[in-house]
Amino acid sequence: MKLGIVSDTHGLLRPEVIPALRGVDQILHLGDVGKFSVLEALGEIAPVTAVRGNVDREGQCATLPETEVVLVEGRYIYMLHDLKSLHLDPAAARFAAVLSGHTHVPNFHTKKGVLYFNPGSCGPRRFELPVTVGLLTIGKGGELKPQIVHLAV
Repeated sequence: MKLGIVSDTHGLLRPEVIPALRGVDQILHLGDVGKFSVLEALGEIAPVTAVRGNVDREGQCATLPETEVVLVEGRYIYMLHDLKSLHLDPAAARFAAVLSGHTHVPNFHTKKGVLYFNPGSCGPRRFELPVTVGLLTIGKGGELKPQIVHLAV
């Protein structure tokens, strides 16, 4: 099972995102969608689950949930926009991963057996930060393999 992980589109779905996500089974958008049309376009690639970010204050994006839990291949994944607003212990809750955006800085690490994954931003460039999306492969045994994909923009 392969998940496409995106965040901080801020209303811009770059054309480079589409081929980077082609072949994924599901797309998880971690907030700051900006325009609901971004989710509709992503939905043409694969089913989309999205959470609301701090810029999602109007229209359909404002109705997105603040957090979401998805079950993939027997593993629970917790989604939110800003990791600083995490108000639970993911290890105690038995989450395999916590996915967040907000910082536009792509990174991943494991703490207490939980993968923390930020795909960075694939929307408007911020400062000198790269434009990126994430891929998360979940193997048959439930192992998680995160990958950050740098887009040539």
